[in-house]
Amino acid sequence: MKALYDVPAPAKLNLFLHVVGRRADGMHLLQSAFMLIDWCDTLHFELRAGGAISREDLGVPLPQQDLVLAAAQALQRAGGVTAGVHVAIDKRVPSEAGLGGGSSDAASCLLALNRLWGLNLPLARLAQIGLALGADVPFFLHGRNAWVEGIGEHSTPLALPPGRFAVVKPSQGLATARIFADPLLKRDTEPAIISGFAANPSGNTDPYRFGRNDLQPVAQRLCAGVTQALEWLGSQGLQGRMTGSGSAVFAPLPAGQALQAAPAGWQARECSNLEVHPLFGWAPSDD
Repeated sequence: MKALYDVPAPAKLNLFLHVVGRRADGMHLLQSAFMLIDWCDTLHFELRAGGAISREDLGVPLPQQDLVLAAAQALQRAGGVTAGVHVAIDKRVPSEAGLGGGSSDAASCLLALNRLWGLNLPLARLAQIGLALGADVPFFLHGRNAWVEGIGEHSTPLALPPGRFAVVKPSQGLATARIFADPLLKRDTEPAIISGFAANPSGNTDPYRFGRNDLQPVAQRLCAGVTQALEWLGSQGLQGRMTGSGSAVFAPLPAGQALQAAPAGWQARECSNLEVHPLFGWAPSDD
């Protein structure tokens, strides 16, 4: 069986993020549009005998038990696999940013090992495994830009126009749990519909200006870097918004405009969106 190398794990942007309610178990009910972008981690896989699973960090050090190891172990159990694997991770997407880097790594791990270990599990089964790891993992597994609802388990594919985006992560990160635990978080936004997302009141399609991020006011209070990054984008004539539940912000980037050099300790990139995930079709479809 051949080893796999250079498997990408792209980040995502939440074009908007509304909190529309809360379940009895405390989980928040969300609506969002998830869009894949070309800011990627890279995962390298090498088949190992004996069932051992190991990880090597090629870039930013990761926690001892991260989502990649959890994904590999979960798939090994689900498939009754006796083989092992060594995974080397070139981490480029920042953590605590709201860009979905850890969930994307887990999804790419499941897709790659499903092939490397010869399991050929269908996408629906991988999504079940992925959802137990994190609410965003199924989105990356299905591999299409999507309208996402519930706690992340309900998604509808979206066709989005090509676009360029400024994506900025200040030096501070922000943990998701801190935002969702805040008593001032708005949790009662009126649910939206896809047709409302696709067209503004004048009928012009502009999905990149729809709605808001309900988490942003809380995030700005908890993390000064969020406000600073938004102001930095504003100084360049760009209207920014927080993505996801971390400290990163983004803005549509007009053709021909380039970003200024970011302040020290920040990460700023000009990104393009992706029509589909680079590993789209790696698992048998359940459609």
